[in-house]
Amino acid sequence: MKEMTLQIMKGKQYSWKMLLLLLAIFMILGVTIYTFLYLKHDPFLTNLDGRLLGISLQHPLGTDQLGRDVLTRLLLGGQQTIGYSLLALVVALIIGVPFGLISGYKRGIADKIFMRIADGFLSFPDTIVAIVLSGLMGPGIGNLVLAIVFVKWVSYARLVRSTVLSESQKEYVLIAKINGLSSWKIMRKHLFPHIVGHVLVLASLDLGKIILLISAFSYIGLGVQPPTPEWGSMLNDSRSYFQSRPELMVYPGLAIVLVVLLTNMLGDYLRDIFDVKKEVR
Repeated sequence: MKEMTLQIMKGKQYSWKMLLLLLAIFMILGVTIYTFLYLKHDPFLTNLDGRLLGISLQHPLGTDQLGRDVLTRLLLGGQQTIGYSLLALVVALIIGVPFGLISGYKRGIADKIFMRIADGFLSFPDTIVAIVLSGLMGPGIGNLVLAIVFVKWVSYARLVRSTVLSESQKEYVLIAKINGLSSWKIMRKHLFPHIVGHVLVLASLDLGKIILLISAFSYIGLGVQPPTPEWGSMLNDSRSYFQSRPELMVYPGLAIVLVVLLTNMLGDYLRDIFDVKKEVR
């Protein structure tokens, strides 16, 4: 009876989390559709006669220091921030997951080389390495994405490797080997399904960190370059008007906080579904 009650409470907790996520997603989609179908402002067109306007029906969040519609640039900036964050995350997964899978299953010299590489990466904080790489390669969103991929793929490879090392010692893998299954089929059919949950949880939690990285680097001029809108660069552009028009910094700041909060909620939801405990930090 007690176990049944706990399961019901757990199910209610899952449903509330998913409901909040769906509501937030639909709200964002609704605002996006309204902005680009009905307002139709050019996010790059400057209008000095209409600079720093307040909230109105034509400009729901006002205009910035160059007369550009803030809501349009905010949504387009979200496309840049979230889009490039997802790109960096997917590339890191494409590199890290197969590397960790092969390293954990094959072991031997490949595993030793990987561990030395991983130790070298983990000797320095991710942010420091990304700053150094971005500084060496020069400003630009392409170089920033490469720098983030360079420092992030190791964490996925280490996670997959540790999971594969644990699973490969179990009986079902030994039976598959005895039945003559190739290494490729064992990794694809038996080991890969066990790492999907762990990888999804880590990726959803890591997405918020990557969004913060891209926003922070764009803020200091190493990411998206003007006049392309991006939340970090919008914060930087609005610094001079913080006392007279603080909302110009508040809007992109709130957008970053909201999206990072949603990604963390998604990570917690997936962690509860896949019952991932201490394996994912």
